[in-house]
Amino acid sequence: MNNVVEATEAPFEATRFAALPEVATPSESALSTLITHSLLQCKRLLIGWLRDPSTTIQTLVYPALMLLMFDVVLGRAITGYTGTPAIYGQVAMITLVAAMSGAVVSALGFKTEKATGLLGRLWTMPVHRAAGLTGRLLAEAVRVLITTLFVLAVGLALGFRFDQGPVAALALIALPVLFGVGFAVLVTALATVTEGVMLVSLVSIVNTLLMFFNTGFVPKFAYPVWLQGIVENQPMSCAIDAMRGLSYGGPVAGALWKTVAWTLGLIVVFAWPAIRGYRRAAQTGA
Repeated sequence: MNNVVEATEAPFEATRFAALPEVATPSESALSTLITHSLLQCKRLLIGWLRDPSTTIQTLVYPALMLLMFDVVLGRAITGYTGTPAIYGQVAMITLVAAMSGAVVSALGFKTEKATGLLGRLWTMPVHRAAGLTGRLLAEAVRVLITTLFVLAVGLALGFRFDQGPVAALALIALPVLFGVGFAVLVTALATVTEGVMLVSLVSIVNTLLMFFNTGFVPKFAYPVWLQGIVENQPMSCAIDAMRGLSYGGPVAGALWKTVAWTLGLIVVFAWPAIRGYRRAAQTGA
């Protein structure tokens, strides 16, 4: 009797399983896989940063306090000296400084993942090879966007206004994100070839020079004549002048194109070293 039942059910079982459609698994190198895995890597990093108090301080508290400090100490003096409200240059400058400082935190996180072997484990899994790097850059863009919005909120409380309309406001918000991604590519490339202490020292020197020699700190004509050309055309000054024009008013096109050129230049020059160093770190842990 049991044999008869089993013989009767067997064709139905075979038919049921045979009717199940085959699910096509995307290739590890497919574009859809890259997008999916990059978003997952981005989410992983953002959750990790959210749970880290030091990253939260670096992302939100530090830029806000720096903006408040500059406005209290130098705001009236710069406004009286230039005739232009200092808050417009200070907000732009602080968003860019925060973007550069946060890139160092991200790079140190990369060093930690390399030291703990996480990069190597991800490399051996069915994960798109480029997802680790693109996900990190995407997370960096989200972090810069959040920082920019927070600094702008503090700036609005201090007198900053979007006087040129909503389209200019959106362009202003996008500029620090664009600048931050370009700088993150540079820092990532350095992180693959330097130790943590050396990385922080190198980037800190660059950040300090750019922060104190730009048109957001004081206007161009406040610098010595021989230094004015360098100050006017360094990447932070270009972005600050464009952001000031997009908010307070004034020329925008020249400074905007210079900012885009600087950003694309950083990406073109340092993208391949970053990719090569990331691959080497994942494969060898070196």
